Amino acid sequence: MGLYNWIKNIFSPSRMRDISRLRSDESALDQTKERIDLSGGPLKEKHHRLALRDKRLLPKPKSVTRAVGLTKRKKIMAREEAERLFGGTQRTRNRNLRDLLADEKQLTRYGLPVWKAEEDIAKALGISLRELWYFSIHREREQQPHYVTFAIPKRSGATRLIMAPKRRLKRIQRTLLHSLVEKLPVSDHAHGFRKNRNVRTGAELHVGKRIVLKLDLKDFFPSVTFARVRGLLIAFGYSYPVASTLAVLMTEAERQPVAFDGKVFHVPVTNRYCVQGAPTSPGLCNAVVLRLDRRLAGLAKKAGFAYTRYADDLTFSGDVDRAAAHKFRAAASRIIREEGFEVNTDKTRLMTQGARQTVTNVVVNKVLGLSRQHRRRMRAIAHRLRSAPSPQASSRLEGRIAYLAMLNPQQAEAVRSRL
Repeated sequence: MGLYNWIKNIFSPSRMRDISRLRSDESALDQTKERIDLSGGPLKEKHHRLALRDKRLLPKPKSVTRAVGLTKRKKIMAREEAERLFGGTQRTRNRNLRDLLADEKQLTRYGLPVWKAEEDIAKALGISLRELWYFSIHREREQQPHYVTFAIPKRSGATRLIMAPKRRLKRIQRTLLHSLVEKLPVSDHAHGFRKNRNVRTGAELHVGKRIVLKLDLKDFFPSVTFARVRGLLIAFGYSYPVASTLAVLMTEAERQPVAFDGKVFHVPVTNRYCVQGAPTSPGLCNAVVLRLDRRLAGLAKKAGFAYTRYADDLTFSGDVDRAAAHKFRAAASRIIREEGFEVNTDKTRLMTQGARQTVTNVVVNKVLGLSRQHRRRMRAIAHRLRSAPSPQASSRLEGRIAYLAMLNPQQAEAVRSRL
């Protein structure tokens, strides 16, 4: 290095960082340094989120006095904070995200809480920083798991894994649900897990249509991983440390108990994801698929279809022929793959008016309601209760009638008249 370049590196305001150990593509192995953009512009092209950098984590400019030993390096953060920032839970190879600060203007635009550091999260949750760290660390050997895991049977005969958070973590997640998750933008086409939306609102748009197409997202909740949740929160304006902490609080990995040296450790066997059983999972999944909903809605509008989504059930309907419906299905499946999801082909259905058309188990052929067989069974139960009253069976039937009344009051009244 010449004298001019040495002096320029000392006094130049631009920052360079070593990326020689981070390059994975062979085409750029000769590139060992990159210039850091400190302009504070958009994080990505056409984005509003600003790339504000934490100066403490940037490469430090060379100091002449420190180089000759006249001064010592200044301490820029406490040891506990450094261990937290550079520990396994928050470690990343992506340095463009690693040193991001919160974009307060972006958070304010979306009406989200302005949490600039972990201390702000702890204060909002009403817990200490130590307790926050206890719940927001991913441990490879967990002795006290924060979730209770059990399986429930599906109609298909398989089982569904439920991971319910324990009392303390559930209280934290419910606070996050009301203060953060419910404020995240969600598509108007989503009808599951939302206030004033239900199976009725998701099905009534498809009543009387010639073709009803149903697609199902395979492994919907496991597809919304820790990395996707963290990236979502960063895109909305949170700093990397805050987004990582929140993502750990709202995700978990499936764990396998392993006995070793007289102790039982719960070892993760999958990546962390939004588990079924956590209060925050449905809202986070709705927010993560916002772009998918928008792309599918645009495709449906162009092809003359109506579109709704209830959790992982995607429904399209329109007055088109079978050929157009199959062509549309292929285009929709391509968009779903591009957005990081997979279609469950075993649950794909193309229904015409000549057969029963259902959306989330609600019949939509001509009017909204339950199937004729379902209503016959309800009337049979009502008939038996007239001769052999049973308070428990009567309560269950009243619940079914109330559900039917939400869908179709006329059908419900016909059943209720038998009581």
